[in-house]
Amino acid sequence: MSVLHRSSRRRFLRAGVGAGLAAVPFVRARAQSKLRPVSMRLDWLFQGPNVGFIVAKDKGFYEKAGLDVTVGPGRGSGSTAQLVATKDTQFGFADGYVVGNGVAKGMNIRMVTSVYRRNPTAVVVLAESSIRKPKDLEGKSVAIPTGATQFQQWPAFVKGCGLDASKIRVVNVDPAGSPPALITGKVDAIAGYAQGYVPSVEIRGNKQARILWYADCGVNAVSNGIIVHNDLLKEDPELIRSFVAASLQGFLYGREHPDEMAAIVKKFSDTTDVRITKREAELSWATWVTPSTAGKPLGWMSDKDWAQTVEVLRQYGGVATPLDARQLYTNDFVPTGAEFIPPQPRTRG
Repeated sequence: MSVLHRSSRRRFLRAGVGAGLAAVPFVRARAQSKLRPVSMRLDWLFQGPNVGFIVAKDKGFYEKAGLDVTVGPGRGSGSTAQLVATKDTQFGFADGYVVGNGVAKGMNIRMVTSVYRRNPTAVVVLAESSIRKPKDLEGKSVAIPTGATQFQQWPAFVKGCGLDASKIRVVNVDPAGSPPALITGKVDAIAGYAQGYVPSVEIRGNKQARILWYADCGVNAVSNGIIVHNDLLKEDPELIRSFVAASLQGFLYGREHPDEMAAIVKKFSDTTDVRITKREAELSWATWVTPSTAGKPLGWMSDKDWAQTVEVLRQYGGVATPLDARQLYTNDFVPTGAEFIPPQPRTRG
């Protein structure tokens, strides 16, 4: 990243927060009643990967945009997508793979910005094990929750890595039980979202983990982003534009200030461990940029990435309904400023 780029981001964050804090007494005295109530539902509990929304709320980014946002925890992307489809919440944070499935089944929803643009699903093994590359999984056991996204995408991972599926024993273990099963040696590997599993293994289990990303074997799928009902696109595009910009500002601020970010999550959910929150967020940052979105603002989505997501859904997700990538997303509400361009990953060698 260039010095100018880093400098512009720092100016953006200081200006946004400084102006917001300086204006709080005046805004609250004069205009608090004018803040627009907005409902937003996360994909899961308050944690590192979805931290941008509560950072935006805590730091006053939403208030500065004229919004009074209520951020509620979720029960999975499927549940959140359903709430958006039934208009029980205006905004949701959900997985693109789930959105594609939902639209194929008739949900009238669309993603308006993506944060995890790279597939966060991975096989996680202990660093001390003999499994150093995907081929080493042959002859081993892998715990995968049956019916979950990572289970649906497993055949694509096997194919993309050139593995013999008959030589790998897949065990159905629920997400909560997967890290303990790996740590205690009941299974050789677990598959799921890296940011969900690795912190538990490393911090709670005091074990070093190795990550074998699905994306490195060609399983490309757009993951979590902000979703809305298509009616809202027509009825209030300015609301979407304001909410998206403030939310992305929250994600970028959290990345620039990881200790403060973890402390904010702790304020919203006292049971969280700040060490785990920071590690969750750190792993989620690895999913912010794909080759097709390099150099683009956070939130901007690639037709190529979405087309590959649709292809995985057709081949492995059981979607038989005709589905076009353009039905699933729009970039119309993604801010274009250079301050929204996230740090770029190092070239993989």
